[in-house]
Amino acid sequence: MDEELRSLTERLRGEAATAAGPAALDRLLATEDPDALAAVLTEPGQPLWARELAAFRLGLAGDRRAFESLVLLLNHRDPPRCAAAAHALTRLGDPRTARAAAALATNELRVAYALHPVRLLVALRAPEAVPALITTLRRRLRPHDPYRRVALACVDGLGELGDARAAPVLTDALARPALAEAAVHALARIPGQRQAPDPPRIPGQR
Repeated sequence: MDEELRSLTERLRGEAATAAGPAALDRLLATEDPDALAAVLTEPGQPLWARELAAFRLGLAGDRRAFESLVLLLNHRDPPRCAAAAHALTRLGDPRTARAAAALATNELRVAYALHPVRLLVALRAPEAVPALITTLRRRLRPHDPYRRVALACVDGLGELGDARAAPVLTDALARPALAEAAVHALARIPGQRQAPDPPRIPGQR
């Protein structure tokens, strides 16, 4: 069993702890019929845990009927659902994935849930990744922005992607103490960049 599927199954067993839930979960795990899994995504009244499991299994199998459900889960308020959806989307191989992840990463109304879309864009290394991460990071450089984890994911991701277009926004990130060290490392990974300056010292810091 895929390690991510094992972890997801353990999590969903708690949600499926109703009279018929455990047996239904075991059926979804055991079936080799993709049509049966796809039906769970469209049948009314199916619980969220069942839709998630069906979409995840279809995603691992490369069945594009899972795409819309996985994208919805990628932007869920529950981080474990987002992480599982991102894993399945990387395996799905649907050409729409990068565009959808970029739209989620740059949606300011949902920025609190942008962490996993950002990470997925980096994993995909798609053409949409660098522009989306630059846009998202630029917004996170506003004073008192609370989404530090999203900003750090953008900085780290831009360093991993190593695209020179990211140099200006990473340079600006040096002025943010919470991002400065990561920005130094990210800039060092971009070919052709001069050695980045040390991050600014916080007053009172040794």
